[in-house]
Amino acid sequence: MSDAKRSYDSPRRRSQAEATQRRILDAARVLFLERPYAATSMADIAAAAGVAVQTVYNAIGGGKAALTKRVWDVTLAGDLDPAPLDARAEVQALFAEPVPSRKLTRYAALSRQLYERLGPLARVVRAGAAAGDEDRQVLLETVERERLLGTARIAAHLSAVDALRPGLDVERAGHRLWVVNAGEIGDGLILRCGWTLDEYQAWMSETMISSLLSPPADLPDSPPSPG
Repeated sequence: MSDAKRSYDSPRRRSQAEATQRRILDAARVLFLERPYAATSMADIAAAAGVAVQTVYNAIGGGKAALTKRVWDVTLAGDLDPAPLDARAEVQALFAEPVPSRKLTRYAALSRQLYERLGPLARVVRAGAAAGDEDRQVLLETVERERLLGTARIAAHLSAVDALRPGLDVERAGHRLWVVNAGEIGDGLILRCGWTLDEYQAWMSETMISSLLSPPADLPDSPPSPG
């Protein structure tokens, strides 16, 4: 086979493989949202995607637990690109923003986007974990650990630019971010209390800024005591 033929086939094969993986992930996401996890087999997912069962295993590189994690990661990212969030344009813009309060405003906007993408799937995963499903428990523990690492990186960046309020260390700052943008908090405010997404985003921004950043020089750290 000529070099030209190989160079033509390789991009085409990659494109076909990506299209197949996308069909599998889309089918799996729909079934995971519609059916009990334990009742959804790899054969069901393969049939919904229009591929052989072995194709599902080959495309994902593992079984149903690996497939579920891949569905989560692609839903989080919004695409099949394996680049981590830190390397993506919205996070790079956050790091490049010179004004600390605007950094956190950008982070609140990103947190809202992730909440919108992940909300339905996250609720299914949390419900399955609470019901005792081991795969869902492992997935929830994994993604929460990853989320904590993500908020720690944001906190470390704020510390590096000397933006954290006095006495607040990087670990505690990361913990505060982790709590503020937790999906359960968003669900409580939006689904139970009736907040809009805009209100939720504004609250995250305000809470992150007031909780993490040094107050302006002309404002007190806390309101004066009554009387």
